[in-house]
Amino acid sequence: MFNKKNGLLSVEEGGEPVISIITNDFDDGDCYINEKDLKEDLPILPLRNTVIFPGTSMPISIARKKSLKLIKAVNRQKGKYVGLVCQKEAENEDPDMNDLYSIGVIGEIIRVIELPDDENVTVIFQGKKRFRLTELTQADPYLKGHFEIKETTPVQKADTEYKALMDSIRDLMIQMLRMYGEPPKEFIQRLKSDLVSPLLVNYCCANLPVSGAEKQSLLDVDDDKERAYRLLVVLNRETQMMEMKLNIQMKTREELNQQQKEYFLQQQIKTIQDELGGNPQQADVDDLWLRAEKKKWSGDVAKVFEKEIHKLERLHPQSPDYSTQFTYLETLLDLPWGEYTKDNFNLKNAQKVLDQDHFGLEKVKERIIEHLAVLKLKGDLKSPIICLYGPPGVGKTSLGKSIAKALNRNYVRVSFGGLHDESEIRGHRRTYIGAMPGRIIQNIQKVGSSNPVFVLDEIDKIGNDFKGDPSSALLEVLDPEQNFAFHDNYLNIDYDLSKVMFIATANNLSTISQPLLDRMELIDVSGYIIEEKVEIARRHLIPKQLENHGLNKDVIEIPKKTLEKIVENYTRESGVRELDKKVAKIMRKVARKVASEEVYKKIMEVEDLHEYLGAVEYTRDQYQGNGYAGVVTGLAWTSVGGEILFIETSLSKGKGGKLTLTGNLGDVMKESAVLALEYIRSHNNVLSIDEKVFDNWNVHVHVPEGAIPKDGPSAGITMITSLASAFTQRKVKANLAMTGEITLRGKVLPVGGIREKILAAKRAGIKEIILCKENRKNIEEIKPLYLKGLTFHYVDDITQVLDIALLKEKVKHPLNLDIKEEKQEKGN
Repeated sequence: MFNKKNGLLSVEEGGEPVISIITNDFDDGDCYINEKDLKEDLPILPLRNTVIFPGTSMPISIARKKSLKLIKAVNRQKGKYVGLVCQKEAENEDPDMNDLYSIGVIGEIIRVIELPDDENVTVIFQGKKRFRLTELTQADPYLKGHFEIKETTPVQKADTEYKALMDSIRDLMIQMLRMYGEPPKEFIQRLKSDLVSPLLVNYCCANLPVSGAEKQSLLDVDDDKERAYRLLVVLNRETQMMEMKLNIQMKTREELNQQQKEYFLQQQIKTIQDELGGNPQQADVDDLWLRAEKKKWSGDVAKVFEKEIHKLERLHPQSPDYSTQFTYLETLLDLPWGEYTKDNFNLKNAQKVLDQDHFGLEKVKERIIEHLAVLKLKGDLKSPIICLYGPPGVGKTSLGKSIAKALNRNYVRVSFGGLHDESEIRGHRRTYIGAMPGRIIQNIQKVGSSNPVFVLDEIDKIGNDFKGDPSSALLEVLDPEQNFAFHDNYLNIDYDLSKVMFIATANNLSTISQPLLDRMELIDVSGYIIEEKVEIARRHLIPKQLENHGLNKDVIEIPKKTLEKIVENYTRESGVRELDKKVAKIMRKVARKVASEEVYKKIMEVEDLHEYLGAVEYTRDQYQGNGYAGVVTGLAWTSVGGEILFIETSLSKGKGGKLTLTGNLGDVMKESAVLALEYIRSHNNVLSIDEKVFDNWNVHVHVPEGAIPKDGPSAGITMITSLASAFTQRKVKANLAMTGEITLRGKVLPVGGIREKILAAKRAGIKEIILCKENRKNIEEIKPLYLKGLTFHYVDDITQVLDIALLKEKVKHPLNLDIKEEKQEKGN
């Protein structure tokens, strides 16, 4: 640093200070040596991390015994010249020739300063000439050696480039000095007074804050101009480094000042709060302790709470961890540990509530009543995991509310549609920013009891990605053998879910993993028939929409016939969601008439529907008759219920017997068509079909409504019947539909969705249905009301299907498929 008292620039270099003194303006006379005073052997003084340049003066602290002896011996001589050479390794106490740099500077002793209480001696040297040390001739009592003077190559006075070089060096040197502290004005003036003297370069080199090795490399340069170039490079580098250090220090100082300011402000706030009546942090902690005393949790949970609250007491309120810890403790206290609502065991009341809220759904109601009965007798029962599956809009979700009402339990619902992060189930660990419990614990906390009715909605629509598989995380939740100790990552404590009654809902079981299905009791909630939809609309939908639109029940009356028409012509669904929208649309128009005081009919007839709902949106899938060969009615299951579909087969002349399939068919349905054709080819004798027909007629199978994808094996017997009718030109029995899978051997296999398919058949006016014998059990489970007016044929072989379906009578204008007659005609 710069010392204003003595005008010295001192830079710590290793163990010894490097101080350069400016006495006068730079003058070449500073480097004059009286060569008569130089002897053949020059005393050598090794220096640690210090390099003296010609023309500069510097105080050196002498401590080594050999060096002290050298100073005493030379100080008594007339010519007080010493060879000043830098050591390569500063730690070496007794250097030899190999430990010293070869280039040094002959220095003259200007003054020796001895302090009475100090063993060291400070000597002020002035650098004179560079020399090369050729060899050491004496080691004791101090070093001596042969030398040769090293002259430098001077710079021409007219060299303008050198002058510009010196200006740059001077500016950078002054800039760097000012970074250490403001030097005296006379010091700056002396630096500016000399324009091109090489001694200015030497002075700057001596005072650079760099290592001794780098200074030595500057001293080794023989050309003054080259040394100036190298000096400028080092000055540029060091100035930039110094600027960076100063910037970092300024930023650090600003941050420290801000922290100190905040600390003092917090202390003042704390003092004010103490004066006003206490520390809010302690008040929060005391409140947590009071709430904990009322909790019914186990001893293990109490230990965890005590440990965590003691941790909170040790944290500073302004620490980021304080709010995280406080939130965690509040979550523990908000959970209903051991708190249960009392179940209502009145079975008649439960049945009444379920019947009031939902029409039909007998299986579900029966299961709930059974659960209540066992709970009443036993007093304790692990809650079942029920999964209600079926098409949309049939009341699966709303059943949860009714069950909660019947049991007198709290109700909570979570939708899992689109969920793809496992942490949504198990929670996030507290190490993450914004961590929170999973949805299960969150909703238990919200509902305030440990035995609610918990509806897991749309469980079949759970996704998975790189964040984990939520359906696998649900295995623990939905397993009665495990969920008494459910582990949430955020809580990190086991929580008992065994008293929670979980009710899952799904539209499609095929997307649910098999382990999850095994843990649930599956209850099929199928679609409604027209009569049921009418009753649901009359009992529930119309009163609800009247209330939603601010209307009295005397304002409008919708008879059953009108409701049937709405169901048939304005909705196409298994549930009643679309029907609810249509009723709401009617109520909006009625509300407008009432508000406008218009005259309108208070009893809505069928002919009034066009005014309220517009043109008919759907026409019922009606049976189309049996006037054409190859057209057969099949039954299909869709996500919105059952439908009938028509399979049409036509023949056209052509070589090769090409089979064409159209109607947006899936792979399984295409395979059924190929299988059906192959069966008819192999059993042509049974149907009295000439085998040459297959080679001379192309087959085209089409399923109408080509925009709708269709797949599945249940159209197998329908395909065979359609092909057989086309090849034999025999009529298909009127008002007949069928469903079943086929094998190459001619066996008929069972299929699913029987209830929905039967409802679709009734809507279309079908009278007879062909099914596999194994599907008889499905028919027996259906209420007789749904089967009224239907006749069932149970088969196990394709020949039985064809015997029932194909009549002996042929269609009008049948195709001439008699190959022999065609040949005879050609011969004639």
